[in-house]
Amino acid sequence: MKTEFSTKESWSLEMDEADELKSFKERFYLLEDAIYMDGNSLGLMSVDAEESLLRVVNEWKTLGINGWMGGDTPWFYYPEMLAGRLAGLIGAEKDEVMVHSSTTVNLHLLLATFYRPEGKRTKILMDNLTFPSDRYAVESFMKTKGYSPGDHLVIFESADGKTLDEKALAHAISEEVALVLLPSVLYRSGQLLDMEYLTNKAHEKGVLIGFDCAHSIGAVPHKFKEYGLDFAFWCNYKYVNNGPGGTGGFYINRRHFGREVGLAGWYGVQKEKQFDLENEFHQNHCAGGWQIGTSHMLSMAPLEGSLKLYEEAGALRLREKSLKLTSYMMFLIDELLAPYGFAVGTPAEEERRGGHVALEHEEAVRINEALKERGVVPDFRPPNIIRLAPVPLYTSYHDVWKVISAVKEIYEKGEYRNYDKKRGTVA
Repeated sequence: MKTEFSTKESWSLEMDEADELKSFKERFYLLEDAIYMDGNSLGLMSVDAEESLLRVVNEWKTLGINGWMGGDTPWFYYPEMLAGRLAGLIGAEKDEVMVHSSTTVNLHLLLATFYRPEGKRTKILMDNLTFPSDRYAVESFMKTKGYSPGDHLVIFESADGKTLDEKALAHAISEEVALVLLPSVLYRSGQLLDMEYLTNKAHEKGVLIGFDCAHSIGAVPHKFKEYGLDFAFWCNYKYVNNGPGGTGGFYINRRHFGREVGLAGWYGVQKEKQFDLENEFHQNHCAGGWQIGTSHMLSMAPLEGSLKLYEEAGALRLREKSLKLTSYMMFLIDELLAPYGFAVGTPAEEERRGGHVALEHEEAVRINEALKERGVVPDFRPPNIIRLAPVPLYTSYHDVWKVISAVKEIYEKGEYRNYDKKRGTVA
């Protein structure tokens, strides 16, 4: 049933009172005198994440090397434990998921396995709206294989500069393409791509496909197994709240478990053989076989506590609230800000929307700074976007109302004119 929104402040308070998930906010360390709208860049620390981190720190303190087998969860098996719990968020089997390294490093190790140019199939298809680090990684990796990105990297251009047309994108998968690499959610506009459709179209043409899911993990409940994609990778420090630079993750469809890894390391060895320390690489027959180096325990530990919150709240309930929050925000923008030249750059359809809203305005960079001065934490993305992420675990409807009301006041009073048209170092 569609929610009927109102611009009245009292409506937001009534929604908060009826919110079944409101108690989860109490388990986060909220910034003092601030409204946090940047969970799509870095999620806040929860009490649960802090507890699991401090427990592992204490294990290191009291057990030393014995923590590898004597920890509450033995460190030796810690990545597998976390991966098994993450699998529920993405609709995968436990052995298809691994918690490991960072987003871009994981992309490199996946490219080493899945980009295998052969015959006329030498090209990688990407889009021009993807997060730049993915493109940096692809271009540099192609060069190591002796392929010029100028000749072998195909960039699909967005028609409107904001979103991607999946049908046109599927049409661009030519007989020269060896691999398709796309984002699940566009980091600027927040568009959620139809991953299942694109996967089917790629496979119809005999092409492998992978997704960067950094902006959807924790915000959108996925069904990777059902979609049939070949691989995916992501960070866990945005909606999953694993902390700054926290260990990322990747997914490998089990039909690829027989593939030889392109970048091997001792943590990819079968667990029972790992400490035999043989010169022969005995690849683990699961996603764990793609690990390279020793687990980053202190960068993983917060994830244990954070996942506890997701398991208690339920991914579907969180998605339902997220969609209500973003729909409400978009409603307020249309009703209160549109007369001042503001626009929503995020698709209105719920099935095409991730977890954040792109607020567009020609003075976005200065309004973004004025919001910070008022205690709102958003972020700016060129050329004209203020990204606002109402995270369902710790954002209230009243928070949304206050933020949009603040934008209206900032514009009406001309407060933004007090700032230079220059973004911050970390915008």
